[in-house]
Amino acid sequence: MGQDLSRRTLGRSVVAAVGTFGILRHARGEEAIKLRCSLDTAPSHVRNVSVVDYLKKVEAATGGKITSEVFASGQLYADLNVAKALLQGQVDMAVPGGWTQTGIVPDADFCQLPVFYGQPIEATEHAADGKPGGVVVKQLEAKLRVTILGPWLDLGFQNWYTTKQQLKTTDDIKGLKIRSPGGAGISWRINFFGGIPNVTSWPNVPLALSQGTFDGFVSTNESVSSGKLWEAGVRYSYQDHQYVGQYMPMMSETFWAKLTPEFKKIMVDVWAANIGTYRANAGASQERARKTLADNGVIFTDPSPGVLAAARKAMQADVASLASSAKLSPEVVRLSEESVNGTA
Repeated sequence: MGQDLSRRTLGRSVVAAVGTFGILRHARGEEAIKLRCSLDTAPSHVRNVSVVDYLKKVEAATGGKITSEVFASGQLYADLNVAKALLQGQVDMAVPGGWTQTGIVPDADFCQLPVFYGQPIEATEHAADGKPGGVVVKQLEAKLRVTILGPWLDLGFQNWYTTKQQLKTTDDIKGLKIRSPGGAGISWRINFFGGIPNVTSWPNVPLALSQGTFDGFVSTNESVSSGKLWEAGVRYSYQDHQYVGQYMPMMSETFWAKLTPEFKKIMVDVWAANIGTYRANAGASQERARKTLADNGVIFTDPSPGVLAAARKAMQADVASLASSAKLSPEVVRLSEESVNGTA
């Protein structure tokens, strides 16, 4: 079931989709296959926009033989719970954040390794599309009985956001209750800087913030903006680009088994043809979101490259502790460091 994570060219993808459509359009009287997709972010979120666009393209490429319905804002499942639904065939597609799957496959937390902290987004994309990502995909597909369509969709850089305490350095995190979206790696980093981790699913964040359940959280500009979390009290952000969150496009085995080889090829090829655009759109969306947050009173602190490098070095000195806490395999740690350092 494993899919090659390397990018396919647009030309090959379009030719494949068009060629397959030429076969499919002669099929008459077949009932359309309905796909149900679960997302726990709002319709305006960059993930939702990308997935809706992808599914519309799939419907067009199959001549309407595959139709879809997207359930947003956690109407069906939060990402923390969607893996079980995929495994049991209760939902056909989900695109959960890798950090929500670490309880099933700990190696999905490889992007939390210090080697990625404060680095350009391409460092994480290269690793996710390469050998470290391949290790994760193989395990997820086996344990969840899913097919991962191809390269992962960027969410963007994860940063710190707080309500009352302005973070001018990571020293200001000490003693704060910090919401984590899940994953031992994020909790390890919160602990490393002296914070107190609190795991809360995304749909519950606005109420928890307004009630003071925690003092801050780890997320992205886009997620904070699309959720209008300034209305729940967000006032500050420390933009250290601690890691890049990515979403994994998963299809349940139950749904995948319904598809002909031609339909499967279309779904894979359409994703491959558009992932580059979706990633670029995600980056632009993060920039727009930052401006929106600033316009609504959020104050940003941007650490210098030297500060980021010093923090990365300090965390790297304790990487064995992270690997143990997050249960990362020696293989994925080695492959990640080789990927970033240019030796793989």
